[in-house]
Amino acid sequence: MRTPPLILVVDDNPMNVDILQTRLTGQGYDIITAADGEQALAAARDKLPDLILLDIMMPKVDGVEVCRQLKADASLPFMPIIMVTAKADTKDIVAGLEAGAEEYLTKPVDQASLVARVKSMLRIKGLHDTVQEQSARLESQAVELAAFNRTLEQRVAEQLGELERVGRLKRFFSPQLAEMIVAGGAADPLTSHRREITVVFLDLRGFTAFAESSEPEEVMVVLRDYHAAAGRLILAHEGTLERFTGDGMMIFFNDPVPVPNPGERALRMALAIREEIGAMADKWRKQGYDLHLGIGIAQGYATLGAIGFEGRWDYGAIGTVTNLAARLCGEAQGGQILINQRVYAGVEGIAEAQAVEPLVLKGFLRPIAAYSVTGIKS
Repeated sequence: MRTPPLILVVDDNPMNVDILQTRLTGQGYDIITAADGEQALAAARDKLPDLILLDIMMPKVDGVEVCRQLKADASLPFMPIIMVTAKADTKDIVAGLEAGAEEYLTKPVDQASLVARVKSMLRIKGLHDTVQEQSARLESQAVELAAFNRTLEQRVAEQLGELERVGRLKRFFSPQLAEMIVAGGAADPLTSHRREITVVFLDLRGFTAFAESSEPEEVMVVLRDYHAAAGRLILAHEGTLERFTGDGMMIFFNDPVPVPNPGERALRMALAIREEIGAMADKWRKQGYDLHLGIGIAQGYATLGAIGFEGRWDYGAIGTVTNLAARLCGEAQGGQILINQRVYAGVEGIAEAQAVEPLVLKGFLRPIAAYSVTGIKS
């Protein structure tokens, strides 16, 4: 509603219009006028007054019809109407109110009554406009809230899917690498592909005899400590754990994301694991367990990707390089790290290594050149 309110006075008698205009202007209202029904309809639709004082007996279109048409027009805002007329018969009052008028005054109009009715109608108009504004605001907020909820639901679904995928990938890869894959920083590793990798095999010497002579609970404690220590270092060096086989573990580097110097990274991890498990072996020895770690490292091409069937997939590497690493591990003595020629070529500058006699290994036609690594050059 405007400030001050705008009132439309409709009467075909100029004297009546003048009287009402004078009285209402004195109360601080803005006034516009119309001399018949047609002018009243045009002015109401054009100016949208806050209140209409409407005579009934007018040429062209009478006040009752004007009121009926304005109230039937859904495009117009709420405009209260006070019928101001000389027709005082009850049926006329009923006809005016049934047409939609909010109030009915008969001429001659008492000034105090007129002012009181005008203020009352304008108060209703103000309250109505306030409710309409609040309703529109609530509707807008409801639309925004619904859109926000849809966005939130979508984000939650995406995040749940991402967490589920990260959880599955963490079975094979380091947490950092799994999150990189999910974020799109690496190609889908489960698709079969070929790549040069460095494979590390770990195996506990004396484990079979230990398992045969010990209680299962003792065996499980040793394996749990061994896996925990090795697993922590595998993750720290961003290796891909391919599988556990009791006391054996296979790890490879340079897949699914290529890394610089995979041979050096594999060797540094192997040295760290040897040191850690070596300390644990001293403790095991005091408990009567004669366990030592042997490590084999080989580098070469392999085919990598998902292996298994629906509902049970593993990530694996297939190729001669995995067999070679396993055979080198099998030849390594307790605490020894054996590497093949290709790994040695990549770490020669940093590794303290000695060539061993060429190894005749199962599955290989020719003797394999190998080196025993004792440490990293200072």
